[in-house]
Amino acid sequence: MYASDLTQMFELQQSGTLFGSWGGLALALLGAGLAAVLSGIGSAKGTGMAGEAGTGLLCEDPSKFGKVLILQVIPGTQGLYGLVVWFFAIFRMGLLSGTLPVLTIAQGFQYFAACLPMALGGLFSAIAQGRVAAGSINILAKKPDHWAKGMVLCITVEFYAILSLLASMLMIINISG
Repeated sequence: MYASDLTQMFELQQSGTLFGSWGGLALALLGAGLAAVLSGIGSAKGTGMAGEAGTGLLCEDPSKFGKVLILQVIPGTQGLYGLVVWFFAIFRMGLLSGTLPVLTIAQGFQYFAACLPMALGGLFSAIAQGRVAAGSINILAKKPDHWAKGMVLCITVEFYAILSLLASMLMIINISG
């Protein structure tokens, strides 16, 4: 028996239930929502850590506000990436067409799985990047001429958030309708 045969059999069994009727869409929306929410949580945590480190420095030297702000904002990009994945997923599902799409359970799982890289990658990379940004603010405090080195360290973590974004986008693009 092939995987497609098992999928069809499962969907026929579920077609008469509420889960069968709405389950595919519910799974897809859950995945898209997790991409936005978990990335946002990571960004809030990361920017919060950097902001806490920045307030200490700004009490001593308010002239460094611009550089502190740049370092604090960097962990916030994952929240934006999560929102892009959410928007792209609901667009591909057909939710923006004005009608409620009918998705199979298999399609719902595909959307769910496609959104997971951004959800988890965004959550963990934003928190890690917040820690690096807080450390970079310490560099700015002690050796102001070397603050760009801290930015490079932050951008290194950003690379993994971008990989998560790319993975989710490529997976969503390849979900057949």
